[in-house]
Amino acid sequence: MKTSRKALAVLAAGAGIALALTGCSTGDSKAPAGDGELSGASITVGSKEFTESHVLAQITALALENAGAKITDQTGISGSATVREALVSKEIDIYWDYTGTGWVNVLGNTTENLPEDLYAAVAEADAANGIAWLEPANFENTYRIAVKSDFAKANGIATMTDVADYVNANPKDAAICAASEFINRDDGLPGLQDAYGFKFSEIVELDLNLIYTQIGESCSFGEVFSTDARVISNDLTVIDDNDGFFVEYAGAVTLRQETLDEYPAIASILAPISEALTNEAITELNGKVDNDGEDPRDVAEEWLTAEGFIA
Repeated sequence: MKTSRKALAVLAAGAGIALALTGCSTGDSKAPAGDGELSGASITVGSKEFTESHVLAQITALALENAGAKITDQTGISGSATVREALVSKEIDIYWDYTGTGWVNVLGNTTENLPEDLYAAVAEADAANGIAWLEPANFENTYRIAVKSDFAKANGIATMTDVADYVNANPKDAAICAASEFINRDDGLPGLQDAYGFKFSEIVELDLNLIYTQIGESCSFGEVFSTDARVISNDLTVIDDNDGFFVEYAGAVTLRQETLDEYPAIASILAPISEALTNEAITELNGKVDNDGEDPRDVAEEWLTAEGFIA
């Protein structure tokens, strides 16, 4: 077991290096400008490295391209801090982020005493940094812990309190697979363990995309995203955060205020799209990529067309 975990860790490290070097592999591709509200605009669309961020970026790129903008694709930037810095430094103009990430990682707040309207608080605070948050979509992609469904049933695990009880009683069977960012975020693993009063006996650091298949193999527990369709395809049970530790992660478009001031149509173009992106919709789109092997841009185009946002 130890050898296989080390091998996985090496594989994950290699994947991380590859992402850092080639995360913007499509960055030189540009879509031609056309007629429409954004005719003459040149916009660079970025994303983080995981599937949902890629899908959302392609939805954004296609919608803005349909309105006449010339799009540069800089998707696949590894890490929240890196893609945020790309926005601030004007390497990209727009990308999707999450309210919880904005509150904790960008603005440096803790998970204690959260504001009642987290989106409004994040949008107001980040405005001082020259960053605009458009109205959030109708989905929330939160961190969660998951286990194999048969493991959950056999051990009576349904809530994070159950996880804490199990880990404290079975420390030799208490490894968790998690990605680097989750391991080091205050609103991730450190805070979760403090909140529920337990500590996993081993942390196996993996690329996020490897975790879903390694739950029940390298680890009994794993970090997952709540809207990831691989939860279903890998027969995982998502554990209830019964004490409400995890911060709200509503998806929202972020861009520099100067970009929005120059092209205010961006907000009106993306508003109905955000409204249509429900938990069910984004999970299905993620599944088309992760489970069915479809290309994120093809998935985005098919959905936008079916919803009547582009012809």
